[in-house]
Order: sequence, then C-alpha cells, then structure tokens
Amino acid sequence: MSRWSQAFIPTLKEVPAEAQVVSHVFMLRAGFMRKVAAGIYSFLPLGWRVVSKVADIVREEMNRAGAQEILMPAAVPAELWQESGRWQKYGPELLRFKDRKSADFLIGPTHEEVVVDIVRRDVKSYRQLPVNLYQIQTKFRDEARPRAGLIRGREFIMKDAYSFHAGDEDAHRTYRAMYDAYTRVFKRCGLAFRAVEADTGNIGGSLSHEFQVLAQSGEDKIVSCTKCDYAANVEQAEVRRSERVDTGGSSRALDRVATPGKKTIEDVAAFLKIAPSSMIKTLVFLADGKPVVALVRGDHDVNEIKLRKLLGAAEVVMAGDNAVTEVTGAPAGFAGPVGLRGVRIVGDLEVRNLRDAATGANAADQHLVGVDAARDLEGVEWADLRVAAAGDPCPRCGEGVFERFAGIEVGHVFFLGTKYSEPMGCTYLGDDGQLRPMVMGCYGIGITRVAAAAIEQNFDADGIIWPMSLAPYQVEVLTLQAKDADVVAAADKLYADLRAAGIDALYDDRDERPGAKFKDADLIGVPLRVAVGKKSLAEGNVEVKLRRDKAATLVPVAEAAERIAGMVRAELERLQP
Repeated sequence: MSRWSQAFIPTLKEVPAEAQVVSHVFMLRAGFMRKVAAGIYSFLPLGWRVVSKVADIVREEMNRAGAQEILMPAAVPAELWQESGRWQKYGPELLRFKDRKSADFLIGPTHEEVVVDIVRRDVKSYRQLPVNLYQIQTKFRDEARPRAGLIRGREFIMKDAYSFHAGDEDAHRTYRAMYDAYTRVFKRCGLAFRAVEADTGNIGGSLSHEFQVLAQSGEDKIVSCTKCDYAANVEQAEVRRSERVDTGGSSRALDRVATPGKKTIEDVAAFLKIAPSSMIKTLVFLADGKPVVALVRGDHDVNEIKLRKLLGAAEVVMAGDNAVTEVTGAPAGFAGPVGLRGVRIVGDLEVRNLRDAATGANAADQHLVGVDAARDLEGVEWADLRVAAAGDPCPRCGEGVFERFAGIEVGHVFFLGTKYSEPMGCTYLGDDGQLRPMVMGCYGIGITRVAAAAIEQNFDADGIIWPMSLAPYQVEVLTLQAKDADVVAAADKLYADLRAAGIDALYDDRDERPGAKFKDADLIGVPLRVAVGKKSLAEGNVEVKLRRDKAATLVPVAEAAERIAGMVRAELERLQP
C-alpha cells in the first residue's frame, strides 16, 4: 500500500527510552520496527521494504558471482555440531533446546555443519566441484547484552554462503570473487566502507576480511594506511617492528623506589616524572586456565587475539587479583618481569627496545627504575603482541602511517580450508583416484545490520537520509492542501505517472498540516520529496527537494514526472560499481 492514509506507518514524536544509537532511535520513531524482546524485533512495512531491498542487492550480486541460493533449516540437530566439535566449544551464545523426544537441537547462528552435510551426500568427485551455495535466513545468537537495536541483536537476518573446492588455488579464486561481490554490494548500498584483514573468531580458518561501514557509533576499531591499501581490524593489525637503537655506553643501574599507593601506569608515570612509554606494563592472563605473563609498553595495550594465537590457546582471559598475587607475589598494580620465575613470559617487540624503563618490583608499593630490557629481562619470548594505534608506521609499505576509524562490521569472508570438511568426512575423489577433504570458504553479510549501518552513516537531526538504493520509497509525493480539488488532481496524476515510469513512490494524501507531513517525510528519510500546493501549482510548478538539501526547486508540472524519474535513475546509476 503506497498511499499514506491507507498504510501502517506508526511514527513517534518522542525518543524511546530504550534506544541508544541513532539507527535504533530512528527505526523505532519512524515506524520501521517494534521490539518484541531484548534484541528481537518485528519489522513493520517500511522496515521490511528496506530489509528486502538490501536482500535483493545481495541476491543479485551473489547470483552474478556464481553462487546458487538454497534455504537451510533454522533448527539444527546437535549431531552435526558434535561431528565438527563446535557443540562442545561454542559458548553460551548458542541457543540449545530439546525436542519432545529429548533430542538435542540448536537454533543455527551459522550453518557450516548443515551445508557440509548437504554437499557430502551428493558431491563425490572433483568433476562436481566447485560448488557455491548461499541462503538468506534468520539466525539467532544469544548475546549476553543485546544493544544498539539491529547492530547487536539476538535475532537477525543474514546471508551466509559456503563454497567447496578441490584445492586451495580454486578456493582462493572463489574467495576473491566473493570479496569482489561484497565490494559491489556495499557500493550499491551507498555506504562508505573499508575491507580490512580480520581475526577468524568462532568460524575458524586461516584467511579473513571484514567489511566495515565507517561510523562514529561503530564498536569495531580499524586502522588504515595513509599510503597503501592495507587496512585491518586493530585486533588483527600487524605492527611494524622497530629496531633497538644502540646509543653506546651502559644503562643506569637498577634501583628500587617506593611508590606508595601508585598502581596505575598513569599514576606511577606522574609520580616518577616519566612518560608512560618509558614503563613496562606487566599483565597476568589465564590461557586455558594456565597463568602467563604478557609485557607491553606502558602506553600500549595487549592484543588478546594475538596473545591467544601466540600461545595456541582456545581462551585467554585476564587473571583476577588473587591469581596475580599468586604468580608475582605482589598485589595487582606492582607486578614486573624482572626476576620473575616459574611462569611463561611473552613480551611485545617494543618492550625489547626499552632502556632506563620503570616497572613493578613484585612487592607492594614498590617499582624498579633503570630497567634495560636486553640486560634485565631473561627468558622472555618476543612477538608482536600489542594493539595497533593511530600514527604507527605501516608494516606493509613502510611509507604511510595508520589512521584509526570506528566501524560497524556488515560482512565477513573466510577461507576455511578443511576445518569442517575433514572432521565431517566431506571428501571428493581426485583425478588421481585419491580421496581428499574438500577445501571450503564461507561468506556472510548481515542483512539487517546493513540497514542499521546505513542509518548510522546517513542521518541528521530530523531523521534518516536513505541512499536511493535502500530507501523504503524513492520518492514521496505529498499534498499541501488535501481538500483542494486541483491540488489533489495534480498530485494523483503525478503519483500515477511516477508509478507508470517504474518509480517506487509513496503518496502522502493525509488531511494533515504541511508541517506535520514535512516532519514525517524527513523522519522516514525518503530521498526525494515532491510537494504539490496551491501557490506553486497556480504558477504551473511543484516543489522538488532532495532529502540532503536545504532548499526546494520549482519544476514545471508537465515535466515533473520525467525529471523526477531521471533524478532517481541517475542516483541509482551513480551507486553502480
């Protein structure tokens, strides 16, 4: 239904108390969705139109890239996940339940196991490969703290694709094809984004890229080189190694100083009148329950993903105060690596370069000064362990430095290898007669998250500013005098002409004040608004206004439909990759 008077568009004047980010606020206020439970929403007509347009773009580009659409069940028997090992390893985000026969099931947060089961049943030879299958389906992940509306919900709609190959080379070709398809998707959605190298997380695999929409509200932090195309999530970003500069001569001797009550890097640095970069931060972690000590410079942070990978651990968490005291003999805040025994110590490469540094003395209210890492730190394993920061030199080109951005992850591509096919017996017969596990890739796009991310990037104080390709309607025609016969006749004809020209138009035919109509139009964010009123119509014109612009333009009534249709098509063409 495209006449507002007959449509279900329940807009709100007040900001809902539960909404914290822009997309959440406006999707509730503009009548796009309504909350059912924490992190679970119903989509109303306008919201579903947007979600459907995102899905249509994704579907077109997936088909163009050679993938084939299927639909897998949301309820998955536990046996499949037990085969892969994820039933035991996946955390509390996995929604598990029993059916009436007490058989274990789950609601799929992702569908690697199901699609492997599909392919292993019917694909037996290298001659049947590659296969690339995708679906657009509802997922559920039981987030501990669902927030930000669709950005961090529990139930969401995702496109997930899975490819199967007879070798790494072919799998990498499809990985690149999917990467390129994702680039086209997000360009067509009108989004400013970056493709960044990323951690593979619970999915697993050895190669991974996230597609991040740049937005101030983004939870993810990414860095990008100013000179080359290297970009990465800060959790994954490499840091260029700096070499120790030998200034000749010897460092000052170690000295123990009293630092009563000074526990934080900032407090100790201020007390000793040194920079935080001249301190060694000593942190105790539990890697699969076993303590390990990690060292970074005082102005840096430990990258827990890099630490986990270095240790080969499934889980790494910060140790509590009692564990810190047990390992170091000192209260938290006074730990240091000098003379520490009986525990594995790993250190960031920047720490290895420190001379005349300060660190905890492993005794309450005491620190050491004059620490020379080369002289005083024994048995430390050195590696890149820190979180990348703005201003760091690029590790790839060596010429640029990192800029830091906030991002919302909307897509992710993984090279899985045989992580799922091998344990689940998904094999093929090669041209040499040998049986081998299929090589896999997987590729996800958060359909509903794309809709929210588009708002986070496109809004003003009055409401949403949709890209033309995602807007619930491309054009809104409204009457300024809904009881004037000439105005209504002109608006009716313009609306009919636009529809005949293939333009997705909404007609606000309500008997409301013009100001109320303008406010609602701005709130729901239709990109192009056409106002038909007595004054302009008497002069043979209608008012045409782009949502992003402040002022309207007068367009002759006789030319309006053709010119407006041309504006819509030009904008859609601009978004084509």
